[in-house]
Amino acid sequence: MLGRTRTFSRHCRFKLQQRCCLSSSPPPSPIELPGLHYPAGSGSRKYRMGQEAGQMSSAQINSILKASEYSHTLPKSPASHGVLGFHSNMLPSNHPSEDRRSSATCLPGRGGVLFGVFDGHAGAACAHAVSQRLFYYIAVATLPLRTLAELERAVEEERPVPPLLEWHKYPQDHSYPDGGAIPFHSLRNYWQERLEGEEEGEEDDQDCGRLSSAMINAFRRLDYDLSVEAQVHLSMSSPRRVSLPGEALSLSSPLRVALSGCTACVAHVSNGVLHVANLGDSRAVLGVQDPEGRWSAVSLTNDHNAQNPDELLRILGEHPPSECRTVVRHDRLLGLLLPFRAFGDVRFKWNAEMLSRVYETRLDVLSAVSEAVRTPPPHYLTPPYLSAQPEVTRHHITPFDKFLVLATDGLWEMMHRQTVVQLIGEQLTGLQQQRPIVPGMGMTLGSLQRLLLERRGRVLSVLEDLNAATHLLRHALGDDGYGAVAPNRLTKMLSLPAELARRYRDDITITVIHLNKPNL
Repeated sequence: MLGRTRTFSRHCRFKLQQRCCLSSSPPPSPIELPGLHYPAGSGSRKYRMGQEAGQMSSAQINSILKASEYSHTLPKSPASHGVLGFHSNMLPSNHPSEDRRSSATCLPGRGGVLFGVFDGHAGAACAHAVSQRLFYYIAVATLPLRTLAELERAVEEERPVPPLLEWHKYPQDHSYPDGGAIPFHSLRNYWQERLEGEEEGEEDDQDCGRLSSAMINAFRRLDYDLSVEAQVHLSMSSPRRVSLPGEALSLSSPLRVALSGCTACVAHVSNGVLHVANLGDSRAVLGVQDPEGRWSAVSLTNDHNAQNPDELLRILGEHPPSECRTVVRHDRLLGLLLPFRAFGDVRFKWNAEMLSRVYETRLDVLSAVSEAVRTPPPHYLTPPYLSAQPEVTRHHITPFDKFLVLATDGLWEMMHRQTVVQLIGEQLTGLQQQRPIVPGMGMTLGSLQRLLLERRGRVLSVLEDLNAATHLLRHALGDDGYGAVAPNRLTKMLSLPAELARRYRDDITITVIHLNKPNL
């Protein structure tokens, strides 16, 4: 579309491509483990040495854990907006994974750096589309009107359009066509409406909440466009319609995208100001180090589910009292969906007549999506039930703010936020903080040996995983309950058959954004 991509090995620019087709081209080709928590503020983590690792060697473990890791350092320039770099990794439990991740630099206007994690459900189609399209919508929502006018003139005159984004993508991430008639047409409509409906003076005061409102508008507009694209696609359907080969299976099928859903947690960093827009139950946690070197975790997001009393009151207040027993059942929306806010999921948003048409005319698409989506929701009386309006948090970055962790709920189900921050903080400082041990009064040889083993474990841990996201994955899956990584447990968690893995854990996607160097 309007971006360029950076990978390990090459730079490439994507030019604007306009097509005459009415649909997007397909993309290329019962036991539960308890939650794993460390005590908040616990000491250094260590690996148990000398234990049997089952049938999996250390090299095999690392091959799985590091298959999707990515580390990127941003150049020291104003274009980095104070971001030093980031580490990212993904570990699927679904096959294929329903999670996605994105990172990019905004090129024109005030610029900024964008990061996002996206947790799909009922398939990966919605997360796939949102991870590729949302950043463009945020760019359009935040660009000055004069820049949008230049884009519109370039399109009208059929001139090359300068890229809006520079993507930072790992080569093995799921590919997606960067152009496409429908996505571009929808994005262009968005910037045209901004040009027609706003005055130049309205965009000047970014410090008074304009960026927050722009991110909210971008989220809502993309969700609206996904819905409209699916309705247009549906309007061309009939009970006798025969799908084109592979159409129903395509991740870019508008109806399949809209029937599936995803949560999103997006961070925007610009000139020392951090905005986090959250939709659903992924989380953003800030790692803060005080002058004495102690680490603390600051949550920048709220979960949008039944565990959040404010969110529960909101959803109940949007529907008649007669539905109080059916809107949320078993902590799920209409008894089915855990997050109360998400992209897509039109079966919780469209009117009953529109949904009936889907179930009557598009059995081909229904057969390609999750089984849970193939029947209409019960007690469907006063839609919409689901919102795509994110909650935005604004934070001025201080020298004490060392890193930001974005992660899907697969990580937070297994690890407390303080543990996450403690692990990364110790990893960042571990190699440099090997201070001399001064034995105290009453210290025995046994206790001194334990201290030395803990120190050795911390050094080995840092050497094992230079990528902070991989470091978290290793501890989340291999924790023995005492802050150590047990090779046997890690092996078992990584060698679960595909049909069993989902019973033990969710897909996990983590991005760690480094903001300031830690105090040593």
